[in-house]
Amino acid sequence: MPSPLLASDPPRVGDFWLDSRLLATTAGVTFIGHDEANTPVLLILLSEGAAADAAARDRLSGEVNHLHTETVVARGGQGQDQGRLGYLFRSEDDDPDSPEQLPLAPWVALINDGTPAAPAEALRILQAVDLSTTSEIGDPSGPGYRLHWADRTTTGTSRTWPLPWPGRGDRAGWSSVGIAWLLILMIAALGLLIAVLLFQNVPPSPPPPPVPTSASGSGGGSGSPSSPSSGSGSPSPNSASPTPSGSQPATPTPSDSGSPQNPTQSTPPTMQSPGGSGSSGSATPTPTTNTKL
Repeated sequence: MPSPLLASDPPRVGDFWLDSRLLATTAGVTFIGHDEANTPVLLILLSEGAAADAAARDRLSGEVNHLHTETVVARGGQGQDQGRLGYLFRSEDDDPDSPEQLPLAPWVALINDGTPAAPAEALRILQAVDLSTTSEIGDPSGPGYRLHWADRTTTGTSRTWPLPWPGRGDRAGWSSVGIAWLLILMIAALGLLIAVLLFQNVPPSPPPPPVPTSASGSGGGSGSPSSPSSGSGSPSPNSASPTPSGSQPATPTPSDSGSPQNPTQSTPPTMQSPGGSGSSGSATPTPTTNTKL
């Protein structure tokens, strides 16, 4: 019956992720796992005591080499690169290690077809390693025999590379994938909203300055302030001068003797002389008074 992984169990061995425990003996532990291609396997990992015994490692290698090629998916660890199925060995020499790193514990990945035969085969291999089902040779006598590493049942040395997500050694489900995609969509929508808010308040660019054009014609336009209209109502200076009569002396007009009624019109003062040949010689010319003096 599968059980959850323990805190001492590695989350990954070689290229296989471990999902749960299936069975455990003195020689090692059988895990339910999968690889990157989602191929289900039963991974047998020797215990710390069995991995340190050269005879136990050889017994595991012998049992694996007697299996069918379609039963074994991969193998690895110390002393598992020899024999008939040595070509299935997967090296981990490219993983980072240190000089104090212990040799990797032997392991083998068997195909998991979902039938009871697969767990039974894994149990048989572990019992062959710890000699629990091996028949005795001859008649027993003397003290009982016990393996010296029987008490060291923790899992052997393994190396996890690349490192898994912190605090997570289990397999990601559909809920985790859905939440990840939802977070990505929310971040994308937030970025789009920020872009819209930034660019919607941009002030409009000012219009280009007008291109100056040259004036056409000497008369100019009727709306030009620099060219006065020829039909304006300003009187000419000569129009304010009275015309002398032939027999009478010129009499100053009210506009000549007094202040001009229109302040915008200024009439220059003039001296009037008697005119006409028919006028009297005793006539005295009357000067025009200059009101500005």
